[in-house]
Amino acid sequence: MKYDLLIQGGTLVDPAQGVNAVRDVVFVDGEVTDVGENLAATEAREVIDASGRYVTPGLIDVHVHVFPGVSFLGVEPDPTCLARGVTTVVDAGSAGADTFPGFRKYVIEVSQTRILAQLNISSQGMLSRHVGEFALPEYADVDACCRMIEQHRDLILGVKVRLTKNSIVAQSAGMTPLHRAREAADAAGLPIMVHPQAAWCDSIDDILKVMKKGDILTHTFHGSACGIMDGDSGKVRASVLDAIERGVIFDVGHGAGSFSWDVVEAAMAEGVLPMTISSDLHTGNINGPVYDLANILTKFLHLGLSLDDVLARVTSVPAAAVLMQDRIGTLAPGAWGDAVVFELREGTYNLEDCHGGVRTGMRSLEPVIVIKDGRVYREEKPS
Repeated sequence: MKYDLLIQGGTLVDPAQGVNAVRDVVFVDGEVTDVGENLAATEAREVIDASGRYVTPGLIDVHVHVFPGVSFLGVEPDPTCLARGVTTVVDAGSAGADTFPGFRKYVIEVSQTRILAQLNISSQGMLSRHVGEFALPEYADVDACCRMIEQHRDLILGVKVRLTKNSIVAQSAGMTPLHRAREAADAAGLPIMVHPQAAWCDSIDDILKVMKKGDILTHTFHGSACGIMDGDSGKVRASVLDAIERGVIFDVGHGAGSFSWDVVEAAMAEGVLPMTISSDLHTGNINGPVYDLANILTKFLHLGLSLDDVLARVTSVPAAAVLMQDRIGTLAPGAWGDAVVFELREGTYNLEDCHGGVRTGMRSLEPVIVIKDGRVYREEKPS
């Protein structure tokens, strides 16, 4: 047999290649080796008939929390991410310098999901909902952060900082964590990812002026203080438009409290779109309103983005942001063999935001088959 796996007859949607057409995809030794039409099924050990369905690169979620048993927000990555079509995730600051070695050994290296990370500038990471990452300013440890990055550059993509006052950042720490995250990231030559809402500052302007090209502002469409909308004019703040021009990446980061229909609809009416779509999946939202990344994609289909535009924001765009565009986020020959077979189902779907708002969607993306490293992922069931 020439092929390990052949996906046949599906509509391939691969924004990196500009493809939206019926194509067959071949996998050998964990990689994509051929994309074409009417490839011979007799040459394959396993054949998936994807007729009437969509075939996409494995999804990339740039904001999740997958450090279960240590971080209070951590979920198991394989049943919650990989089983739902997300083959690559970026854990957004669950681990800090004190806890990252354990995260690597006990989660990253034993999971089938490909896990990368933003290292929390807080040395303890996100351990407890009862003790904020910056209950003490000293937890924002630049030297420890930089040492850990140097030891794990193959996995750490940047430095994460959460800025919500009181519950995360004590008044004594103020905006110090942001500036220390900037200092550590600059020393390491990496970007920062910022969780901005309700910070110890007057507005998001004070946060955005610290951010540079390639940095990620997550929770873009939250409805709390330090948001992207100007409270007086009801328009997108000038500092946001300036940051977009500078190359700051605005990410969805839906989460349990960070997605407002009113905010996203107002922003998109002005042409402000997310550059990446992420879930912020964790223990507090896996049973709603997030559920999984596919549910967030369904919301942006409802908001009027095309299927190609939605999928680009979870494939080619994040792959380029993490400088892995030749390996993930595409099904071009030579890429790692990660793919999803989707059904685009028609019906009536209640789509919740984080504040009680509901919109009614007429289509829903549902992952039905997941391929990781050229093999069909089959979730292990408890015996």
